Amino acid sequence: MTDRTNIKKNNKRAFLIAAAATLLISSINNIAFAQKLIQSREYPTTDFRYPLDLSPSTAGSFGELRPNHFHSGLDFKTNQRTGYPVHAVYDGYISRVRIQFGGFGKAVYITHPNGYTSVYGHISAFTPAVTKYIKEYQYKNQTFEADIAIPKGMFNVSKSEIVATSGNEGASAGPHVHFELRDTTSQETINPQLFGLTIPDQIPPAITSIGIYHLNGNPFSEKTPKEFMAVTGSNGNYRLAQPQTLNLSGNIGFAIGVTDQNSASINRNGIYSAELKLDGVTVYTFAVERFGFDQTRAINAYIDYPAYLTSHRWMQKCFIMPGSRITLYPQSINGGIIPFNDNAEHDVEYVVKDIAGNTSTLALKVKSNTDAGSPVPDKPLGKWFKFNQKNEFANDKVKVTVMPGNLYDNLDFMYSTMPAKVGALSLTHRIHNKLTPLHEGYDLWIKPDVDLGKLADKAVIVNAATGSIGGKYDGGYVKASARAFGDYYIKLDTVPPVITPLNIRNGSNMAKVRSVNFRMSDNLSGIKSYVGKIDGKWVLMEWAYKSRILSYTFNNDIAPGKHTFELVVTDVKSNATTFTAEFNR
Repeated sequence: MTDRTNIKKNNKRAFLIAAAATLLISSINNIAFAQKLIQSREYPTTDFRYPLDLSPSTAGSFGELRPNHFHSGLDFKTNQRTGYPVHAVYDGYISRVRIQFGGFGKAVYITHPNGYTSVYGHISAFTPAVTKYIKEYQYKNQTFEADIAIPKGMFNVSKSEIVATSGNEGASAGPHVHFELRDTTSQETINPQLFGLTIPDQIPPAITSIGIYHLNGNPFSEKTPKEFMAVTGSNGNYRLAQPQTLNLSGNIGFAIGVTDQNSASINRNGIYSAELKLDGVTVYTFAVERFGFDQTRAINAYIDYPAYLTSHRWMQKCFIMPGSRITLYPQSINGGIIPFNDNAEHDVEYVVKDIAGNTSTLALKVKSNTDAGSPVPDKPLGKWFKFNQKNEFANDKVKVTVMPGNLYDNLDFMYSTMPAKVGALSLTHRIHNKLTPLHEGYDLWIKPDVDLGKLADKAVIVNAATGSIGGKYDGGYVKASARAFGDYYIKLDTVPPVITPLNIRNGSNMAKVRSVNFRMSDNLSGIKSYVGKIDGKWVLMEWAYKSRILSYTFNNDIAPGKHTFELVVTDVKSNATTFTAEFNR
């Protein structure tokens, strides 16, 4: 018996032992949840009400796939309009309010006595008492953006009490209320439909395609050999568009293309769970029960990230990358990677559910084919980076440090240079490539190719695809934190921001004008701050995300007569522009 045959038999024996153990544990754990959804615990199903007095309809589901994150709540539709009353879903107290440029825009948080916190985002207005509290905070701290923790007992609320008005604020694609239920202690966000806040749904998920990945001892990357196959079917029963027995060998990972739709909306949303079975044994489980916000960027490890970037194809991998630590994988055997090395025929099945329990299945026949022998893992062409340790690369022009927890798999790290771009003060440094996702990021140092002299504090590192990532000159290098691999170089930012007044100029009569409006922009490093003053006194300037209009709304503090308005806008590199105009009120 050859060593290769022994390896094959030992691999299969280990896989089957792990499968049997996992099946036993899974059976014990799931006895109480037979015929129910996959979840780790029970939640109260009668405490909470819906946040709106509208028939529940959603534009976004919990755990739905979004760029760089899993969707963290339910998006309740509001008939394409704003202004509906938003109700407290249970007794409690307002514990936090937030105003931001982008994101939720405006949001209110209510802590409840049963251990959960509800969140209401994209609202247009708070209650008058809360609005007054926020304005006092903004003027005291001279800031528009505010994230305010509110002491217990200051704003107590009862179930069904109106706490806000629905809106379309922040990075919202249309009028709706983004709603979350969080564990108050851990701040993990939890699927609201597990609390009885159900949405009418009799439609099973729609499976559109599958993916097959030939891993064979190599880390997953854009180089992984793979095939995508079309799927046909309906009403929960799916099959390959071209029925066949798949001949596979070695270590195989599977993926699935799937969406879901409920009965109350035409929107295509996300699934609740996916299981991959081999010969009736579940080898991989994914379920969107709950997750922490420090985990959500790991969506890029869950999907086929290279396929998403190159073709916007959302393929949901049914195998787990070793550096992905997220609570949406309640179970797996060998990370979901299946060794086909026994020359036998196997049944592979996908089982996909939505949160209403509607189920879709897809069965495959696989012939394990070992005629090609056991593939040998590729030899690294660059420097080998390990996902679970600190990794460094350096030469006389560039340094890269990736800390543990930022790579989802081992990486054959590549580096090269390209000619300098127009206006750049360094070569263009290709730091691996953009097709490999990172969880948080890494530290990047680039040495300029010219003496920066007195302009060193104006230097930034630029990502050729997305723009400036900032930077600080230190020890002969410009250093910055980068969130993606790609092409980087150094530029100087000496150009101040541009202020464009929309309805005021020197000598304007503003007696019948409700607000003073501006647009502002910056050419490179980005706007860091803006300060508005009337007669030397700070005033609240609000920056609208969608319109990009910066505005001051007049109030009773501005008496009739002549006044001076001043706006100072500063970018990240401390370049500043000042606009000044006298006006009559």
